[in-house]
Order: sequence, then C-alpha cells, then structure tokens
Amino acid sequence: MSDVLILGAGMAGLGAALALQARGLNCVILDRGAPGQETSYGNAGILQSEASEPYALPRSPISLLQLALGQGNAVALDPLALPGQAGALLRYWMASRPSQHAKATQLYHQLISEAIPAHAPLITAAGADNIIQRDGYWEVYRTESAFYAAETNARRVARLYGHANTIFSGEDLHRAEPGLRGRLAGAVLWSGPWRASDPGGLVQAYAALFEQRGGRIMVGDATTLEQRGAGWRAAGIEAAQVVVALGPWSPELLRPFGYHVPMVAKRGYHLHFDGAHGLNRSVVDAERNIVLSPMKLGLRLATGAELSRRAVDHPRQLLHGERAARELLEIGNAVEQKAWSGTRPCLPGMLPLVTQAPRHKGLWLHFGHGHQGFTLGPATGERLARAMTGEPEAIAGLDQGIS
Repeated sequence: MSDVLILGAGMAGLGAALALQARGLNCVILDRGAPGQETSYGNAGILQSEASEPYALPRSPISLLQLALGQGNAVALDPLALPGQAGALLRYWMASRPSQHAKATQLYHQLISEAIPAHAPLITAAGADNIIQRDGYWEVYRTESAFYAAETNARRVARLYGHANTIFSGEDLHRAEPGLRGRLAGAVLWSGPWRASDPGGLVQAYAALFEQRGGRIMVGDATTLEQRGAGWRAAGIEAAQVVVALGPWSPELLRPFGYHVPMVAKRGYHLHFDGAHGLNRSVVDAERNIVLSPMKLGLRLATGAELSRRAVDHPRQLLHGERAARELLEIGNAVEQKAWSGTRPCLPGMLPLVTQAPRHKGLWLHFGHGHQGFTLGPATGERLARAMTGEPEAIAGLDQGIS
C-alpha cells in the first residue's frame, strides 16, 4: 500500500506529488492519460508572479451585459450552458463584491508570491531551464484611454504588491518588438513573470522528475475511487490517503461521497501559427483579450473564456482573436486543422480548494485554481503537503466552506 494516491497528472497533481515525495511519502499518481495533456498543456505558458488579484466579475448590470454579449472578446456565452452553472455564477458574482474580493486577494497574493519560488528548484532539478524565459511579458494597448487606465493600474499594483513593471510608449514598444505593426498607444512590461515555451513539456519534465525520485505514474480510471477500511482504492491501487487533483472533473468525482462543489467551467482555446518568429516576449492584447506566446510548436494564440456545453472546432473567440492578431503581427498560417480546447476550473470564491474533506478521513482536495493552475500548482501543492504532514495552518482559508 502506498502512502498517498494522487488523482490527476496535471500541474496541480504533480505539484502536490513532488511536495509530498520530498517529505518522504511514497506516492502514486493516477490519470486516464499521460501527464500534462489537459489544461496544463493548453495555457499561455506564463508563470504569473504579478497576478496578485483574482479575476472578479463586473458588478454593474451594464458591464455584465456587455460581457455576456461578447464585448472585447473576453467571454463567449452559450445560453444553453447557463442553467447548469447559474448557481455557481451567482456565487461568483456575490464574491466579486469589493469587500469580498479584497479579502480573497489577501490570501491570493500570498499564494502568487510563492509560485515562482516553488517552480524554480523543480525547473532546475527537472532539467527544464532550456524551455523557460525569465523576462516577463507585454500587456499591449491600442487606444490612449485604455493605455492611460492600464498605466494607472500598473502603478497601483506596483505600490500595493511590489510588482515591477515598466511603461512603454507606442514608439518605444515598436523599437523593443520590431515585429509589431500598426499604431499602438503603448504597453506595460511586467518583468517578474516567467514563461515556458512548452507548457506540456514542463509538466512532463516534472513527471519524469517524480519518477526519477521513486514515484509511480499509472494510467487508470479515477472514478473508481472508493474508501476501503482505513484507506482508499482506485483502479486497483491502494493508499492510506488520496488527493483529488482532477481540475474540472473533481466535483463529479466527489458527488457520490456527498460533496457538492459549485464550479464555473471556463473553456479556453488555442491554435498555433507558423509566423511571428521575431517576437521576443509573450503579448497580451488587453483590448482584444488574446494572448500571443512564442512556443516550440509555433506562435500560440490563446483566447478568453467561453461558457459552453461542448467544444467546437472553430470557435468565434478564436476567429475574432485571429483577426486581432493579424492586425498586430505577421502570424502566418495555422499549424493545426482545428483548435485545442480545455477547461479552467474556477470556484466562486476565486481561491483554489486545498483542504481535507470534512467527512472522510484521508481524502484531500487540491483543485479549482481557475486561470492559474499552471502557475500555482507547486505552491499550493507545497501547502497541501505541509498540512498533510502536521501543519494544518498551511491551508487556512482555502477550504471554500465545503461541508
């Protein structure tokens, strides 16, 4: 029997597994596929050290309506998908009140500040330094009004949280990134974040490190999880304790055990293009809500959030995003025939769920990282491991009120 069975081989699962392993526990990871094939593969690759404030929903009805109608390409909405997420969305909106958001931000900022320090030794130990860039990313603005607001916000963020940034005029931006074209008002250079040119590859490198240190990664069905005496069993693997790190699939697995975890599942898409070889850093087109990231497979165009029942091959957000990208860069031709799609597991409280299940001894929860699972997985995994080995205060405030 193993000490801990971790369900999920994404960044959250591996972050927890490596932290537990470092504390001398014998761990096994179980997943239906290879490591790093879901959301941990499909993100923009940015380890966001500057993202101290979680994403909140607009509070005004007009802003909500504009968001629902797809203004700015931030959100695409399938009305038929709303009934299944209405309760979670309402809770999310309530938690976005300034007082509630400020409370969540206090802990979220602490987690974000731990993210790159948690990744750094793993990157080196896994031999993955060759796919990591440590020079930040651009947040680009097209209009003067939006740029002015961004400049004001960047100064606020630097004052409150100490995140280094530099303001670039449109002319200075074009000198720094000659491949960008068209008239741009300016940009904010966030210099603290790191970027992986192969996000899935980084997860796979962590998986290889876990195996080199004596861990096992098994392919199997996590939904077979059952409590067996004082321990747990899934897909024939027995362990004294289990960690659920299945991202958007976690609530469904927990439902038979009597836990209802409301979740807003935000679908994201990306597509690779064979152009923009001269782009030095990732570019966030803030007014079109796309991210352009140089990757091993080409230039990755990533979209905002879609609330939908199922993925489509050619989503509207991606089509709009491609037009916006072509205004900025010579992006070339699409590499894939259809878009990749994955789901971000967002909890209404805007914090990840990191806790022990209240009614089942040895059942631990580690999911709901929203847009920041790739960034936060090792940091919250470290806190989980501390809690599982005698420091319950490490996960204080991360139980999301689950009962």
